Amino acid sequence: MSGAEYQQGSLAGYEVRQYLLEKWGRRCAYCGVRGVLLQVEHIYPRARGGSDRISNLTVACEPCNQKKSVYAVEEFLAGQPERLAYVSQHSKKPLRDAAVMNATRWQLWREIQSLELPVLTWSGGCTKYNRIVHGLAKSHTLDALSVGEINQSNRIVRYPAKILVASATGRGSYARTRVDRHGFPRLYLTRRKRHYGFATGDLVRAVIPHGKNAGNYIRRVAVRASGIHRVPVPGGYADTSHRNLTLLQRGDGYAYTTRLEPPQS
Repeated sequence: MSGAEYQQGSLAGYEVRQYLLEKWGRRCAYCGVRGVLLQVEHIYPRARGGSDRISNLTVACEPCNQKKSVYAVEEFLAGQPERLAYVSQHSKKPLRDAAVMNATRWQLWREIQSLELPVLTWSGGCTKYNRIVHGLAKSHTLDALSVGEINQSNRIVRYPAKILVASATGRGSYARTRVDRHGFPRLYLTRRKRHYGFATGDLVRAVIPHGKNAGNYIRRVAVRASGIHRVPVPGGYADTSHRNLTLLQRGDGYAYTTRLEPPQS
């Protein structure tokens, strides 16, 4: 959020609190305690002319908040010069990572808009607010359902569903050798990545016609120049001809599985 968005709208207080918790490390600005309920606090009290600007807000535990009351921060921390210097400097320091992300997202937004596509943006605080209002657990899947503006008359309800899980597996290694247990090279890898139509990491269906590993498997393949490729099987690996393999998906650096999620209570 930027500009007046901090002071306006139904999520104003909620967004400010999340920003301040992140900025101050989720600990009391005055005593450093964490793991307790923190309150939004004015560094310079409104009773003495302090504003509601983000730079004048912090988070404090209840005892510190009550003890500080209408004192100016210089008076309250008069006996703690190091803590006073920290509060004074940190209050004017923006979230560096957030500033970088803001610049990046707006550039991305402009680029997508230039394609004449409908583009809408929301904050992470809005997503978290929607998730809590609808009583959803914290997960990537449920966060995705909670993104954006949701009409208050609507309700997010999760039924048992298969969730696609994508896991980064990488695209192999730059190493040109394999070493033995002593660290000495035992074989050299060819620069050619694909052999007989397959590359290491491709998802294949392997139909092994005979032998102790006979069966039908869907696995990631490791290729050899000889055309006798290797696929994982229960208890180890099996070597089989490329003729017994059927390509299902090119290796793209990710592994895909499904997971059944229960409904939310």
